[in-house]
Amino acid sequence: MTSQVSESTPTEAAPRRPHPARWWALAVLTLALLLVAVDATVLGLAMPFLSEQLRPSSTELLWIGDVYSFVIAGLLVSMGSLGDRIGRKRLLLSGAAAFGALSVLAAYSATPGMLIAARALLGVAGATLMPSTLALIRNLFSDPRERSFAIGVWGSASMAGAAAGPVVGGFLLEHFWWGSVFLINIPVMAVLIVFGAKLLPESRNPAPGPWDLPSVLLSLVGMAGIVYAVKETAAYGVGAGHLAAGAVGLLCVAAFVRRQLTIPAPLLDMRLFRNRGLSASVLADLLTVLGMSGLVFFLSQFLQLVQERSPLQAGLAELPATVGAVVTGLLAGKAARRYSVRAVVAGGLAAIGVALAALLALTPDSGYPLVGAVLLVVGIGAGFSFTVTADVILSSVPKENAGAASAVSETAYELGAALGIAFLGSIVTSRYAGIAIPDGVPAGAAEQARQSLPGAMEAANLLPQQTGDALRVAAQSAFTDGVRGAAAVGAIVLLLAAVWAWRMLRGQTLRS
Repeated sequence: MTSQVSESTPTEAAPRRPHPARWWALAVLTLALLLVAVDATVLGLAMPFLSEQLRPSSTELLWIGDVYSFVIAGLLVSMGSLGDRIGRKRLLLSGAAAFGALSVLAAYSATPGMLIAARALLGVAGATLMPSTLALIRNLFSDPRERSFAIGVWGSASMAGAAAGPVVGGFLLEHFWWGSVFLINIPVMAVLIVFGAKLLPESRNPAPGPWDLPSVLLSLVGMAGIVYAVKETAAYGVGAGHLAAGAVGLLCVAAFVRRQLTIPAPLLDMRLFRNRGLSASVLADLLTVLGMSGLVFFLSQFLQLVQERSPLQAGLAELPATVGAVVTGLLAGKAARRYSVRAVVAGGLAAIGVALAALLALTPDSGYPLVGAVLLVVGIGAGFSFTVTADVILSSVPKENAGAASAVSETAYELGAALGIAFLGSIVTSRYAGIAIPDGVPAGAAEQARQSLPGAMEAANLLPQQTGDALRVAAQSAFTDGVRGAAAVGAIVLLLAAVWAWRMLRGQTLRS
């Protein structure tokens, strides 16, 4: 391990010949990332169908949505370090096989608990894929400009996959049952395994030391305790159990950090965070995803259940985010070299914040131009920001630590997603709970309506037309009010992240 990481980019060893199949290998890695990103968002459109068939509670609905990201966040550092030790290619292909098998379990889940468990196990498999892809890029591309472009492709694939999830899900839900959104993983993983075995080179840390299981457990329990405390406190208020879980989580994280500083072969060399560019980029990524992920998650439900679009129409409505992210992701490295790292990152974050603030004008009857423009700007800002911060993080460490550094980057992303869905989702849920039940709605239907928007729509369909229409309008208005509240908080978080990035990324550059 390095004893200290300076503010400058680490010196590479003697130049080596470029890998002859590096661009084909990048295509394989992009396929893996696309699938993981699609799987993180494809459920957004399936939620109404899940609610109808599995009948989850509002808390179970949130867990179905974010347990995948939550488990990934808890295991990424451990899996990134494992890839550095046993080989990133081996870990990637093993994880791909497990991901395909677990997708079948998720597709045929018969209860909310079974689906939550399946999503959690998919998170374990997903944690093996994500750091491996970025770490292999670090080793495939020795030329800094080629690597920046490759990271741009990688980042664009992530954003495109996240935005394509609703489109793919919408098409499948138009023709098949909700479990089909998981079965699409199987052929993609088969292609990944076959071509990855032939095209990807193996890479690992030549002297990694043992994999420290106590550190793995501390990382997992720490993340679990913190996220559980945030979720439950946001949903139900402060409670002794929630505070205890949060305290245990914080203590485990503190113990994890302390252990990494004392053992000879840590899972994560904490001294890497002495690099201001790396630490600033990680925190900027976490705040960015926290501010936007929960809101985007609930926009899918807004498009379907408030504006009553079909699943496919709702998915297509979110395409501007894909277009913006793909274009700017490919241009981000060049822009950062021409202007500056902090200008591109801070500018992207500020653009997302302003776009989220525009959603304060959202109403149930808002035309598509408002939503489409917001999604386009969010995609543009995220494409610039995430691509450049990933390049900064990956370029800040020696290549033997690429897996651990990649895992830190992805941990910030996934933890931000889990916290964003929990925190902003709780704002939507709490404001929705204040729904004004119209006169004439029976007590049972009123209670069902207060639980969730899908529940309100189902209850409204069983009431006389005039009463049902009134309940439907009240529920849609309450949900939209919740989305506006989440948008306001998300905008504040993103603008604060922009200020942070502008200040802390001063002087950071990408290698030419």
